[in-house]
Amino acid sequence: MEWTGARYGDGPTVEVCGRIAASPERVWELVSDIGLLPTLSAELQSVAWLDGAAGPALGARFTGRSRHASLGEWETTSYVVACEAPREFAWAVNDPEHPSALWRFGLAAQDDGGTLLTQWMRLGPGRSGLSHAIERMPEKEQKIVFVRLREFERSMTATVDAIKALAEGTAGAPTAEGAHA
Repeated sequence: MEWTGARYGDGPTVEVCGRIAASPERVWELVSDIGLLPTLSAELQSVAWLDGAAGPALGARFTGRSRHASLGEWETTSYVVACEAPREFAWAVNDPEHPSALWRFGLAAQDDGGTLLTQWMRLGPGRSGLSHAIERMPEKEQKIVFVRLREFERSMTATVDAIKALAEGTAGAPTAEGAHA
């Protein structure tokens, strides 16, 4: 992926994919389980459904607590904006109409019975902790965005790999560093 010159206001994206030897239904169980996400992430520390929700549903909300060495600690509220089992699970962070980030898992059935899993995210257009870093050093915006997107790409790759191992039954406890709320 190439991000040279990307600015936050451009809504830069990252996407990673992996083929999984498990049905979309099995993969869906994993990607739509928000409680699993912190176990796959070095950054995302905890999540909890809000408003009495017990699982994924369009419009459901959940909180996420995150920690990053350079950005500190923060809490967000995410809104499920797509929930179509076993094809798509997506959430908008902070504001569903003007999110600070949009995250999506896409699942595509394969002819061999497996699944092509895609994890995608877009920064902005709403403000985030990254916005504050850019305001402090506007001359470094492109570098700040580039570094953050590379972090996301690495963690998302680890998340997809961990989900693959779990879905295929080849993993013990997850140790990857992936998904974010």
